Amino acid sequence: MPGLTIGDTVPNLELDSTHGKIRIHDYVGNGYVILFSHPGDFTPVCTTELAAMANHAKEFEKRGVKLLGISCDDVQSHKEWTKDIEAYKPGSKVTYPIMADPDRSAIKQLNMVDPDEKDSEGVQLPSRTLHIVGPDKKVKLSFLYPACTGRNMDEVVRAVDSLLTAAKHKVATPANWKPGECVVIQPGVSDDEAKKLFPQGFETADLPSKKGYLRFTKV
Repeated sequence: MPGLTIGDTVPNLELDSTHGKIRIHDYVGNGYVILFSHPGDFTPVCTTELAAMANHAKEFEKRGVKLLGISCDDVQSHKEWTKDIEAYKPGSKVTYPIMADPDRSAIKQLNMVDPDEKDSEGVQLPSRTLHIVGPDKKVKLSFLYPACTGRNMDEVVRAVDSLLTAAKHKVATPANWKPGECVVIQPGVSDDEAKKLFPQGFETADLPSKKGYLRFTKV
């Protein structure tokens, strides 16, 4: 199985979906896409996850980020299942496409196979994998969860905010960071360069090593 991970180019697959044929690179275009898999339609955790994703869709849209789901069930199954998802979370509409992969070939190329979960015929199912794909069609961030653990959509939003902030300002975000809080200046940026990039100033943490590497600023 290919080890698709951070920095890798996402395969330019063309698959059927609830919105018709989709070629992944065309769908990404010049923006960001959250590409996520789920083990199966009409399953409990997946239903709550896709409802949560639908509930957060406007937050992602505000950030210019599109959603793209994939599962091993067929398009008709996806469409029928969508009714359950929307009924479970009234007011949340599944406006994003869900791609079909009935022969499991796409999930193998996308590194979305769960080694433990299998269907009634013993065929491996998709894992709960989520790739955030950038305009260059490369994976910027990945989450990988087992079938028993549902994803935290607030953390996905936070991760998107971190990626977008880092890409725009030459910074990184510290542990538990939220938008509006201080960011850290990357080690490759000298103090002189930092003064030009961040005229608002920055604060260097006073640590025993005196290496001056932990610098905080606002953007």
